[in-house]
Amino acid sequence: MFPGPPNPEDASAAAHPRLQEIPSTEEELQAGWIFAVDKPLEWTSFDVVNKLKYALRRAYGLKSVKIGHAGTLDPLATGVLVVCVGKATKRIESEMAGSKGYRARLKLGFTTPSYDAETPEEAFSGAVFPSSTAALEAALPNFRGTIHQRPPLYSALKIGGQTLYKLARKGQEVEIPTRPVVVESLEIDSFDSALGSVELSIVCGKGTYIRSLAHDLGHDWGCGAYLAALRRTHVGPWMESDAWSLPNLLDVLSQREAARTAE
Repeated sequence: MFPGPPNPEDASAAAHPRLQEIPSTEEELQAGWIFAVDKPLEWTSFDVVNKLKYALRRAYGLKSVKIGHAGTLDPLATGVLVVCVGKATKRIESEMAGSKGYRARLKLGFTTPSYDAETPEEAFSGAVFPSSTAALEAALPNFRGTIHQRPPLYSALKIGGQTLYKLARKGQEVEIPTRPVVVESLEIDSFDSALGSVELSIVCGKGTYIRSLAHDLGHDWGCGAYLAALRRTHVGPWMESDAWSLPNLLDVLSQREAARTAE
């Protein structure tokens, strides 16, 4: 697990006056508002949206509110989730189109069916571990720029109208075509040969699966690997330092609800 974002009351929040604010009126909310939320571990992106939808309705006395997120984060990932409300939901596609940054930790010597820690690990047969950071870096040029990537079977993508992870849980094998994605930068932050652990910094375009990147790197390194931890550090212009912690945002909305009902 990676550390959380900086304190929301730091200089970044001062530089962006809308950060760490909520709309002052129902009309301002419905006109369009974007929250950058630090998604907690083990929450789905839908969980966050659903919780916020309920809290916003109560805080502003609304029967309904349009809300959606710009780019899914897996339950085992944390970090920046962009949530669009009201007329800002029309911007979801454009918000998703921006580059995304990640910090990822890979465990070497093992693979998993889901390419992350959601499913049991399996020892990689005949694993030969890289001896140095330089040996790891030698494979990285093949994974920068436009690459062809095969999404994981355990994903929400659909093939022939059927969701892949549902087929995977039934034990069905599916041929998943590769697709082009863009990896703008890929760097090694640390390598612990004793623990078999590698930490990466990644900036990539829409549709890139970091789990698939971890899996494919492991094969190129000759030792296997899976994604052990992931944190999204930015979505387009929305940075970690912009993000509300979910408990703090819910608390602020609860305070507004209490003030509204007391009037």
